[in-house]
Amino acid sequence: MTRTVLMISAILGLIVVASISVSSCSVTVESGYMGIKTTKFGPNPGVQRDELGPGFHWEGIGEKIRTYQTLQRTYSYTREPNADGRENEEIMFSDVLGLPMTADVALTFKVREDRAADLYATWRQEFDAFIDGPLRTSVRAAIARETEKLPVACNAQQSSVPVVAPVAAPGAPIVPVGTQDAEDCPGQLIGPGRQIVLQKAMQALQREWAPQGLDIIRMEWVGSIRYPESVVTAIQSRTTAEQNTRAALERVNLERANAEARIAQARGQAE
Repeated sequence: MTRTVLMISAILGLIVVASISVSSCSVTVESGYMGIKTTKFGPNPGVQRDELGPGFHWEGIGEKIRTYQTLQRTYSYTREPNADGRENEEIMFSDVLGLPMTADVALTFKVREDRAADLYATWRQEFDAFIDGPLRTSVRAAIARETEKLPVACNAQQSSVPVVAPVAAPGAPIVPVGTQDAEDCPGQLIGPGRQIVLQKAMQALQREWAPQGLDIIRMEWVGSIRYPESVVTAIQSRTTAEQNTRAALERVNLERANAEARIAQARGQAE
């Protein structure tokens, strides 16, 4: 009886030890991920270029298996903490005059399954560290290269009063023909230039990362660009001045029309 109990205990102990050894020396690669093995010994030490598919994989002496997500993922670089990161990850850039701005950006990308090992071999960083490091730096540089070509707003820090067209005839109304910067400023970050910049930056990212095995699928602004306070104040003042000018021109046209009507009435009475 004692011998049987000892034998059963020994067998159970061996099973427990074997289970611990297997669990500590094996790695499970989940679906939607690829395993990347690095070795310290053997004829070809370093990153092994053959990715490991989903399943159980043995991790031998001197070997390490990491996982890279190959599912499509959207990561948001934001000022406020979110599910992707707890620190400030906003993207900083400037316009053609060097005015600093920041914005939150969402990037959708996907690691190709047959290039996960190559991507890790190039950067030697865990997947989350790669997203927060080299990839974020590349996003910031691509956006900055495009925003530095445009002003945040056309003559935003100068007073811009609509130009009044000369009256061609005594009875012609006074109309504004627009601001002087309309033709000299084809694009600005406050306006259509905001999306044009993002589109060109995404194309640059696609050219940069496609050869490395990373597909850039989409990039979007999250909310509005945070413009300098001085620029926002100047634009608000400019808008107010233009509205006041238009209102004054409308009053002038109305008064002129009323005066011409009274003249016509007086002429008719005289005749």
